[in-house]
Amino acid sequence: MRSYETMYILSPDLSEEERKGLIERFKNLIIENGGEITNFDEWGKRKLAYPIDKKPEGYYVLMNFNSNSKVSQELERVYKITDGVLRYLIIRTDE
Repeated sequence: MRSYETMYILSPDLSEEERKGLIERFKNLIIENGGEITNFDEWGKRKLAYPIDKKPEGYYVLMNFNSNSKVSQELERVYKITDGVLRYLIIRTDE
């Protein structure tokens, strides 16, 4: 298994219930596909360096996990089709 780090920024317009639902969805996607989460950190609402979709703030979440490459590809696909995600980044950290 490989080590990955992902950071994603959620829309600040989401309710707390919707935000927690999305975060759980992403965590469950990793776990259900055989991965394990090694570190999880919610940074909370922060000011963006530049507005994204006319929003000056975003809700930042950082997550480290171990999995095979299929899980990271599926996670990226889900990030792309989820409306509440403003930006995301997945990097491999085991090298």
